[in-house]
Amino acid sequence: MSDPNTTFTATALQVDCHAVNGCADRAEASAQMLKQIEKLGAAIKTIDLFTLGFSGTKTKLFVLPEYFLSSFPMGESIARWQEIGAIPMDGPEYEALGKIAQNSDCFLSGNVYEIDPNFPELYFQTCFVIGPSGEVVLRYRRLISLFAPSPYDVWDKYLDLYGADAIFPVADTAIGKIGCVASEEILYPEISRCLAMRGMEILCHSTSEVGAPMLTPKEICRRARAVENMCYVVSSNTASIKGTPIPAESTGGMSKIVDYKGLVLAEAYTGETFCASAMLDMDTLRKVRKHSGMTNLLSRQPFDLYAKEYGSHTFVEPNAMLEG
Repeated sequence: MSDPNTTFTATALQVDCHAVNGCADRAEASAQMLKQIEKLGAAIKTIDLFTLGFSGTKTKLFVLPEYFLSSFPMGESIARWQEIGAIPMDGPEYEALGKIAQNSDCFLSGNVYEIDPNFPELYFQTCFVIGPSGEVVLRYRRLISLFAPSPYDVWDKYLDLYGADAIFPVADTAIGKIGCVASEEILYPEISRCLAMRGMEILCHSTSEVGAPMLTPKEICRRARAVENMCYVVSSNTASIKGTPIPAESTGGMSKIVDYKGLVLAEAYTGETFCASAMLDMDTLRKVRKHSGMTNLLSRQPFDLYAKEYGSHTFVEPNAMLEG
């Protein structure tokens, strides 16, 4: 019998996102978010039972889409989005998500806008992983974003508070070493590579992107990141975004699981679905990573060769949002 922690099912859960942009205040927005979490809890519990009965393997990892609780700011000020769109690090939303992970004995990954009391005038877009204990075991703040603050914007203070290990965190869990990237960050190979250098085996990719039958840039990069980092990519897209003037079905489909050879193991069509589910074989992945030869891309990477060149160029200055 295989070890349930090395051979298990992962699911990229493609669900609708209900925008909070029209909510009057924090109370209304939080109530809407908690209702969404309640729906997710029931779905995850049922999917877990179904998958166990159908394939004989337990679903140990669920990945949710980008900003699945709120949608995204559409011109709101930072203060306004803090009020309606971002959640506290110790708020009821995280507590409710933790109960889902506990009740289904799984790891739960997703992406939210988050308020950090150390930066009261900002919010961050945060990818999280919650363990079966109900506790957050990984918190990654998105580093590259056109519309949201990032740790790089308050770099010196962020490093002083959280240290270098918080920039590219990898959680060493019972099912493997997990890292996260958000949405368009799949386009930037350096972020996933830094996670791989820290041992990442499973890349959780919460996204909300254009649904298309063609090979989009993000679709190409999902496969590229899996191949070049010899890892599984579990990528979850929003089924739709409801409650904004944008046509709701502009996103949809695209959720999928890619293996370390770049092969798509499972893929979702449009709508709310758990069909992007596949078995991850961590034992085989680890054996492949230990083999010598041309196909072991990670082992042949001379990282020091690139470090000096990267270090000699600055294109975007840090600390753009620090006072003064």
